[in-house]
Parts: sequence; C-alpha cells; structure tokens
Amino acid sequence: MLFNDVVAASATVRATRSRKAKIAALAELLAAADPAEIGTIVAWLSGELVQGRIGAGWRTVAGLQTTPSTAAQLTVDAVDDTFSQLTGLSGAGSTLRRRELLTTLFTAATADEQAFLIRLLTGELRQGALTAIVIEALAEATGIPVAVVRRAHMLSGALPATAAAAVTGGARALAAFRLEVGRPVAPMLASPGGSLDEALAELGPQVSVEHKLDGARIQVHRDGDRVWVFTRTLRDITASVPELVELVAGLDCTAVVLDGETLALTDAGRPRPFQETMSRFATVGDTRELLLHPYFFDCLHLDGDDLLDEPLRVRRAALERVAGRHSIPALLDPDAAAAAASYDDALAVGNEGVMVKSLDAPYAAGRRGKAWQKIKPAHTLDLLVLGAEWGYGRRTGKLSNLHLGALDPDTGEPVMVGKTFKGLTDELLRWQTAEFPRHETHRDEQTVYLRPELVVEIALDGVQTSTRYPGGVALRFARVLRYRPDKEPAQADTIDAVRALGVRPAGPQD
Repeated sequence: MLFNDVVAASATVRATRSRKAKIAALAELLAAADPAEIGTIVAWLSGELVQGRIGAGWRTVAGLQTTPSTAAQLTVDAVDDTFSQLTGLSGAGSTLRRRELLTTLFTAATADEQAFLIRLLTGELRQGALTAIVIEALAEATGIPVAVVRRAHMLSGALPATAAAAVTGGARALAAFRLEVGRPVAPMLASPGGSLDEALAELGPQVSVEHKLDGARIQVHRDGDRVWVFTRTLRDITASVPELVELVAGLDCTAVVLDGETLALTDAGRPRPFQETMSRFATVGDTRELLLHPYFFDCLHLDGDDLLDEPLRVRRAALERVAGRHSIPALLDPDAAAAAASYDDALAVGNEGVMVKSLDAPYAAGRRGKAWQKIKPAHTLDLLVLGAEWGYGRRTGKLSNLHLGALDPDTGEPVMVGKTFKGLTDELLRWQTAEFPRHETHRDEQTVYLRPELVVEIALDGVQTSTRYPGGVALRFARVLRYRPDKEPAQADTIDAVRALGVRPAGPQD
C-alpha cells in the first residue's frame, strides 16, 4: 500500500467531526491494506510507531531542509523499514546516519506526506481518544463484532497486535487472546457520580462501597518468583518500586494479577500529596525516605483462574483471600446509613471520597456505563489543556489562564468547556510556562495553543448552559487541583460526563 493512502485517510479523519465518517474512512483503508501492513498502519493512525522511540523527535526533523516530491511513491513498508533502521542506530556516526536516513525519507515524500511524518515523529498525532475509533473501524473492516475487538485489545494491551490477529485470523484469533500474567491489561475506569444517594439508587442495593484514595493506579502481576508493576498507562515501573515487588512476592499464591492504588503516607498514616507518590515512579535506588503502600481493590487472576468475566462479588472474595490486609476495605450490600457512614469516615481519614461499584459487573476496560462511580464532596473532572493565556499583573510573563476541554465520545476530539486561572500556585505557573511550549501547535498575541496531551484535574461547583463554548455548557467556578501525569489523554472525562453533573441555566451572576 502507498504511504499516501494512510496520509489521505488520516487527513479525512482530521477534517470531519463525524464519528461515522471517521470510522468509514479508516475502515476503507484497513480493508484495502495488506494483512502484513495492518499492525503498522494501525499504530500510525493512533499516533504511535511499532518500534517505539527511534531517536527522531522535533529537534531532529525541524532541521531537515528537503524539497518535497511531486509524486506519491513511498510505500508503507519503505517508511516502516526506515523507522526500523533508525531504531538500531547508536554510537559514533549515528547522528549523521540518522540525518541521512531522514533526509532520504523526506525527499521521497510529498508535501502532505512530510507534514504527516512530522506530526507522527513529534507526537502531534498521538491522541489516545482515536484508539476507540480505530477499534470500531477495524470491526467494520473485518465484520467482527466491535465488542470482540475491544475485548481482545484490552487483553493484548497492543492495538497493532489486535489488528493483525483480526485481519489474519478473524474472530477466532481474537477470541484466543487471554489474560497473560506479565502482560498488562487496560484498566477499568470509573465515571464521576453525582451524590452518594444517587449512586445507590442507580446501582441498586448490591454494591460495594470503598474508600477513594488519592493515590496512583497500579496493576501488579506475579508468576512464581517474577513480579511486574505497571502504571495506569501500562508503563513498567517494576525497577522503581522494590517495596511493592517484595510485598507481592510474599503473597500466599503462585500467580496473581491485582488492580489497585499506591500512595505514600505521612508518619501519622495520612496520605501524602499525590505528586509525592508520583515522584517515586521515576526513582531507582534508595527509596527508604518515601515508601509506597499498596491498596488493592480488584483481582483479575489467581493461580490459573482468569476472573475478568466474573462479577465483582466473586473477584472481591478472591482479592480478600490473597491480599488480605492489603485490600481496600469494602462494605458489601450496605444500607444507606452504613454507606453514608463509610463516606464520612473516608473524608475524615484524608481520602477523596468513596467508590460505589456494582457487585454484579464484570471487569471491563474503559468507561462501560456506570458500573463504577466515584463520589466526592466537590465535583472534579479530568480535562485536557487546550491552551493557555499569558498572565498580567504579578503573573506577567507566565502562562496562566487555561483553556479546558472534555472529550467528545462520538468524534474522539476535545470540546472546550471553559477557562480558569484559579488554583494555580507560583510553582505551577513556572512549570506551565516551561512545559507548555513543548506541546505547542501555534500561538497568537495572547494565547499559546497546545496539542491535547496534558490532563489536569479540575474542581468545580457545577456546570451551566452556555453559547460561548461548542459543547453548550460551561464550568462554574472551576479551579485547578493538580496535573495528572499518570493519565493518557484518552482517559480524560467526556463531554457527557460534564453534562451529567447537572446543567443549570446561566444566570446574571454567572
């Protein structure tokens, strides 16, 4: 297949807000591709390279001075082969050889192909929200039910591998994917809930009520003496968390996969700030000054038995059996008074609130309805930073007022829902001013516009109708709580989640 076919399909996707049109364009592309090319094409469409990092970022490609080709001649295989050659470069002369390879590639590319290559290599195409659309396009192209493709992706953890199996082996090949100890599973996510009473009314009496910790998501795997620890984004951090490895290695089992959170505690046993916990994920060496404590809330596998499709009630029993005191305490089937008491206790000990989970629900990647709901005293949303305005007064010279967006589940694109400069400390202002240009797409006199890559947690009093923003709603009294480096853009909240907080009419005071 010509590389230009991929570029043209990507351009079609970028040019339309219609989810149906996006899926149709990608499905047509995938149906026409050679099976051996599918994995590579799917990776590119999701903004990734099958080779991972190849040492060709913005600084490398920005300095290339090449005249584009007037005819599309590059093939998918040729471009992928160049990326593979770049991956293997190291040592003396590697910088020169890297530039030679890229110059040859860009000289053979048309103007549109060059633009695509730059976006691909610099991360501008990396929008995780597009993965859901690629999955649906793959289902349409192969005639396989989307639920089967989605489940295989959850278990494989790699969209290219899922796509290749779908094209070459069909539904039977996808059904062969199983949970593999040592290979991370895409995590199940919670939706923002309204009030505790509303969550209990919606999910019914058969629920689990658990403390909502202000920690970092982890998934641990153990197979005999081997232990792995992964983050929410499936990054392997085993080498950075020896205390967690030691604890999991000591559990009374042979093989296990646990989902949970970890956090650092003060001497008084209260949670330390989230940023302190996250700092440990990048630490290798002496960790005695800031030990992490795990709190598990789910068990996906235990000694040969896969539990993903079992209801939470069954998974919870397995969790308590293997993790014991390291599992987050849960109230099963509580009445309203007991649930309220658990909520009050969670806040009293420094936790964020509670999680209300259906005991009948299986484990599913992503937001699948509202089987898990997080209940907090103040509304919070994880939103995307779309831009920032230069400050004034004491904030002159600092990037301050944030443009905030939620994901449109139909298109995978961000929808602006408000702005805020509240809650920004001097430290955050300095960080934003240094970091945001690395994600910049363009700027005008007042605003620096960003690729939707940074997730920020926002507290708000609610939402109101608005004609100012394309989603028809605006945040009320929004304020920054923290950035979420543990979350991918695709894990930001949707515009539906924003609206679900309860839209009130805009009033004169707003």
